[in-house]
Order: sequence, then structure tokens, then C-alpha cells
Amino acid sequence: MKARRLEGKSIKQITQCSVCALWLNRFAFGSWFSVLRFSGSAHSHEENGMFSRLLPIIRKEFIHIIRDPRTLGVMFIQPLLQLILLGYAATSDVRNTPMAVQDQSRTPQSRHLVEAFTQSGQFAVARMVSSEHELAAIIPPAYAADLNGGRGAQVAFVLDGSDPTVAASALSSAQLIGQVEATNIQQQMLARRGTSVALAPPVDVRPRVWYNPDMASAVFMVPALIGLILQMQATLLTASAIVRERERGTIEQLIVTPIRPLELILGKILPYALVALLITIEILVIGTLLFGVAIKGSILLLLGIACLFLISSLSLGLLISTVAQTQQEAFLLTFLTILPSVFLSGFIYPIAALPRVLQVISGLVPLSYFLVVVRGIVIKGVGVPALGSQIAALTLFGAVLIVLAATRFRKRLD
Repeated sequence: MKARRLEGKSIKQITQCSVCALWLNRFAFGSWFSVLRFSGSAHSHEENGMFSRLLPIIRKEFIHIIRDPRTLGVMFIQPLLQLILLGYAATSDVRNTPMAVQDQSRTPQSRHLVEAFTQSGQFAVARMVSSEHELAAIIPPAYAADLNGGRGAQVAFVLDGSDPTVAASALSSAQLIGQVEATNIQQQMLARRGTSVALAPPVDVRPRVWYNPDMASAVFMVPALIGLILQMQATLLTASAIVRERERGTIEQLIVTPIRPLELILGKILPYALVALLITIEILVIGTLLFGVAIKGSILLLLGIACLFLISSLSLGLLISTVAQTQQEAFLLTFLTILPSVFLSGFIYPIAALPRVLQVISGLVPLSYFLVVVRGIVIKGVGVPALGSQIAALTLFGAVLIVLAATRFRKRLD
């Protein structure tokens, strides 16, 4: 049956596939020696046969990659654009929150309070009161008189709670600034009265922040962007691999070769794994230079575990390629897998904050394990003992996805 499929094809169409050409040349000129070598029972002969079947596939994929320089350029430029855009946009830092001020007191004390808010960097004062502003401060007319008389002065804040993230940050910042300002005013009043007694709080809490003293969101988000971008690029690179062969009519040429489904999957993964590894190094360098995120752990360990993660992502792309009928369908299925990876991996929301059902589902997302690895190595500088379970999970995901892709491809052939 396989021979009949190729009867109507021209010699030029058959030989345009480098894999098929290599095998036709081998059977035409190698004849009995090739047959004896591939049918030998020795283990070393079997390994040589496997590598001799893998190398043409790898060579063919490299030819496809190099033959299209535009696509090759997009492979390396697109991750940079994603890193720059998401690195600056995907941040949890709330700065320069618009604040409308209604200063009814118009005294030096009220102006000093307004300056305390603006100098913190958390608020930007707008003199015109409008309902579009997220925060409004109303200073009563008797503000200065209450302070000078030793009475407690009150300042009203009207918050716009439509955006809970901004409202919660503005509320906590306003309360903290108000407490600091109240303490300073009390100390100034005691100093004017000639009292040198220091105000000591009943409980002195002295926080100490490790790993990220400035609590900059870039330190937390940039390593996560590395994992997200790698998954997107790796899955997209291989999602159209089998579909492209089917659309070009070269899938039958692969069928008539002695290559096995698992060897075909490996041969298509390895070239793209090398490209994805180069993209990993590129993102690490740009993330370090542009955002100042220093890698505190072992770079070799990070690259080694990144290879495990890339194998699972590339295998997922090949699995999608065996399911999809067209390249457009493959791309749509790829983006369908990216959505749970963004929301269930801990990229934006902590996994511990998710409902119990979603926490269980997040255990099926390889990115959730790799984010723990990349954040642990980059931010904390941890080693293999602290990442044993994540390494085991990524290894299991890679092996399972490769077997599923090979099995699915075998069923499609049958």
C-alpha cells in the first residue's frame, strides 16, 4: 500500500525531502550490507541504526529552520519584545496614584501633610477634584487649629474601589503615611514643650526583607516571564511540525522510511530544543542587563532544568501537531494551552490563594513547577536539594508527553 501511494509522484517530488533521499540512496547502493546491519541482533548495531535514522530527521529540521531566515529572526526577536513589554507592563507596583485634594484649611500644616503624601512616591496630587480619580483627600478647615490645640485632627479619604488592587495599595499607603506624620507631629509638640521623652511603642516590630529588599516587582516577574515566554515559543515552534508535513504532502515520504514514531518525535524535538535553549540564554542576558535582575544561583543548573522544561513544552507542541488537521488549528490549540499556564501556574496569582480544585489542576501544568525552579535559582540561589520534587515532575512530564506524541503519531499512521 505504501509503495502504491508513491507511484503517482514524480522523482523530483520524492527527492525533495532529504530524509527520503537519504534512505533511497542507502537502499539503492547499500543493499545487503545495510539490511544486515539493521537486522543485526547486537545492541551496538541497534544503537547505530537508531542514530542513523535520527540524523536525517534532525538534518531535515535544521534545513527547514535555516531555509526561512525571516522565521528564524522572528524566533529570536519576538521573545525580546515580549520580555520588554511584559517586563514593564506586568507589574504589581502601584505608583503615582492620582489623588484629588480638597484643602479647606489652607495652612502650612495642611500643605505639609499634602507634601508627605506626594514625597512618598505613591501619590500624585491633582488639584481639581473629579470623580475619575482613585483617591481624594479632604482636609477640614479646623485641621491646623485642632493640631495646635492638642486635639486630634481628622482627614477624610474617599477611595474608588472599582480596582481593588489599586484601592488596597492606596489605602495601606495612606494609613502608613498618616501614622508616620502623626508620630512626627507628636514629637514636635513635645519638643516645643521642652519634653525630651521619646515615644516608645509597646511592641517594636522590626521587619527584615530577604532576597528582594526593595520589594521590586521586576525581581519577581522577570524570572516568571522567562518560563512563560519559553513555553509559548517552544510550543509554537513544534505545534505545526507534523501538520506542515501533512499539508506539504511529505508525510507519506516519512511513512515509507524505516524510522519509528518515537525516533521521528525525537528527531523533530532536538533541533527546536537547541533553538529554544539559545532563546533561553538570550532572555537571561537581556533580563539581567535591562531589568537588573541578578542570577544568584547556578546558571548551569538553571539551563539544565530549562532543558527538561523545554522537552515537555516541545513535546506538547508535537502532541498538538498530531491532533490538529491544519496549521491554523494547531496555533489555536497552542494558545488554548497557554491560558491555564498563565492563571494556574503562579505567574500572576499565588497557587495557595486558588480554590482547592484549581490547586489540584495546577499540578498538571508543567510551568507551575518550572516557575518554582527559575524563581528559586534566580532570586534565592537555591540548589538541587531544594528543587528535587520539581526536577522529578518536569522529567516525568517530558517523558509522558514524548510517549503520548509518539503513540498518537503511530495511531495516525495506522
